[in-house]
Amino acid sequence: TLTIQSHQTHSDTETPSMHLATRRLALATAALLCLGTAQAQTWPSKPIRAVVPFAAGSATDQIGRAFAEKMAATLGQPVVIDNKPGANGMLGADIVAKAPADGYTILIGTNSTNAALKFLMKQLPYDQDKAFTPVGFLGSVPLMVAVNNDVPAKNLKDFIALGKKEGKMTFASSGSGTSIHVSGELFKTMTGIDMVHVPYKGRATAIPDVLGGRVTMMFDNMPSSLALVREGKLRALGVTSAQRSPAAPEIPTIAESGLPGFDAVSWFALFAPAGTPKPIVDKWATEVRRVLKLPDVAKRLADNGLEPVGSTPEELAAYQRAEITKWAKVVKDSGAKAD
Repeated sequence: TLTIQSHQTHSDTETPSMHLATRRLALATAALLCLGTAQAQTWPSKPIRAVVPFAAGSATDQIGRAFAEKMAATLGQPVVIDNKPGANGMLGADIVAKAPADGYTILIGTNSTNAALKFLMKQLPYDQDKAFTPVGFLGSVPLMVAVNNDVPAKNLKDFIALGKKEGKMTFASSGSGTSIHVSGELFKTMTGIDMVHVPYKGRATAIPDVLGGRVTMMFDNMPSSLALVREGKLRALGVTSAQRSPAAPEIPTIAESGLPGFDAVSWFALFAPAGTPKPIVDKWATEVRRVLKLPDVAKRLADNGLEPVGSTPEELAAYQRAEITKWAKVVKDSGAKAD
């Protein structure tokens, strides 16, 4: 129960009409809070749409489906994955940005759609800073620096030396603004190597050109390239996270291989449309943390190289702000653009 206290005295500058307006605003705010609580008590009463802004089978899709199944069982309503790939994730993100703020549409967001992309595009169809309400982290995954076997460098230090000696190199990505793209730009600025970004319409079209030597290297999500490395088709030079990945502890980090401080991961989190009632947001966040603790979910994520990362909405918001600041500098320093 929210109690509104009113004062019967006025300051020298406060008129009765101003006091009445203040009371009306307070009552309206209280009514909205009560409405949000009432909505949360009955939510959900129909299926929930979880928009994945990338194709089926992508890392974003995999982690979204792992959560959707478990959340549906507890919430008592289906959580339907809706893949809306296109425009480097902007298409799906825009759908959620313009959806009703009632808790029935949610975005499986990434550091592309909710951090880096805004600095690479002249204009987004949504205001990244105002269109979404952070809900909670789902997980993160390191990237792997992979080269084809014809590259005469057996480790990252040799590769950096080779790049500085030979000059221009190319790196592939699954699209402009993705973590794969901006991680390459970070590598470019920290090494000083002249590297040209070659964007593709997804990993499936990029990898064949890396394997065939038509591009020099690629920063790829670890689960996607690890099998190719273990089959001897690609050579791994390092992982982008601050610590080695439990999925491949034998592969050193970029930071320990000559670039101290290098740290970049793909991360995944839930975002609701701006204005979604806080009680519903908090309920979503509680569900995320609960699902992360389930042994079968943790194993499923680990098998795909994904590290569970739970959070409160406030913690996600703080991390997102830090990521926005980080990638804004990388894009500015590298001169990167959306190709």
